[in-house]
Amino acid sequence: MLNEIGGKALALLGAVLAATLACIGSAKGTGMTGEAGAGLVSEDPSKSGKVMILQVIPGTQGLYGFVIFFLAFQKITGLSDISLATALEIFVACLPIAFGGLLSAIAQGKVAVASINILAKKPDDWSKGMIMCIVVEFYAILCLLASFLMLNAI
Repeated sequence: MLNEIGGKALALLGAVLAATLACIGSAKGTGMTGEAGAGLVSEDPSKSGKVMILQVIPGTQGLYGFVIFFLAFQKITGLSDISLATALEIFVACLPIAFGGLLSAIAQGKVAVASINILAKKPDDWSKGMIMCIVVEFYAILCLLASFLMLNAI
């Protein structure tokens, strides 16, 4: 069956999954945070800058997914014919950021929502919530790094 699909199509599927799943996660994470932040900003507009920072954080996974998409796409378009083995390597190399980006962005959005609650109740402690968000970001960066290193090894 894979021979019928073709190497290029399989490699492109991996690239598309990297961008799409990571962006879906980021959309979900930033959306949750935006909803929570809108309530706080309507009560206290002076906190809008800090809310915006917390909302942007879950969006980074979408960027990471796009970076891997771009690198994989460059690799795919640079080859006139891609063997099934190379296509499978590209496909698999895109999976860490695809799934890691999806799940970590949603988890980070939940942490960012909780951080907005900290900002609402104890504004001086909002940086503690930022640190909690950064812990989740670390795992997204590991997924980015895994995909990046695998793509570079192909």
